[in-house]
Amino acid sequence: GQAPSPAWLQTDWILGQFAEQRTIATANYIAFVHEGARLPSIWTQLQGQIYLGSEAFMRNMQALIEACRAPGFPAEIVLVLSNKADAGGLALAREAGIPTVVVDHRDHAGRAACDAAIDRALAAAGIELVCLAGFMRLLSADFVDRWRDRLINIHPSLLPAFPGLGTHRRALDAGVKWHGATVHLVTADLDHGPIVAQAVVPVLDDDDEAQLAARVLEQEHRIFPSAVRALAEGRLRVDGLRVRVLPEGTP
Repeated sequence: GQAPSPAWLQTDWILGQFAEQRTIATANYIAFVHEGARLPSIWTQLQGQIYLGSEAFMRNMQALIEACRAPGFPAEIVLVLSNKADAGGLALAREAGIPTVVVDHRDHAGRAACDAAIDRALAAAGIELVCLAGFMRLLSADFVDRWRDRLINIHPSLLPAFPGLGTHRRALDAGVKWHGATVHLVTADLDHGPIVAQAVVPVLDDDDEAQLAARVLEQEHRIFPSAVRALAEGRLRVDGLRVRVLPEGTP
């Protein structure tokens, strides 16, 4: 039969977490597209092919939920905030017994106003740290400055290579032999902050986007909770674009 028309659905959510005197918030953005669909420009300089599915971001969210529930993990999820009431992440949160809040960006006059509303919701929940995982809306400079060194992101490439969208397709097209994932502190520049952790995977000769994405995703599940733990425990030392991660148990 005829292939379905290209379509995409964007969803963001923020997971708040609490650990002793610390609270962590996590934001995710999901893009559902048919393979090979053309994605409209979300940032002014970005437009291109993307192969993404809901599974990657949902599994990252689930991995973080499970990590936070493990004995000894220094955080507990206390809030999920989304800009869309039908976001899949909200349903996942509710199934896990996590409180949810919706801040619809369409109800606000611009990015700064929406980010201010998100900030108020985070403050009301006592949030202290923020993580982003695939969040595809640029945050305002005021928001980033307010959460500086408390705002962390996971990106499916070995930054600074392949910032932005469509990382797996671009890695294959570039013929690189190694690919991976990066956790970094967020700055006002897109995918350009101090690197906390990276994981490397080989690019095999017969890889397609789905195979490569699955291999990278396994590593995302490993390094993202580990980086969140280090951030929550105050073990990151930032010097410009360099981050030193102190060993576990460091006072």
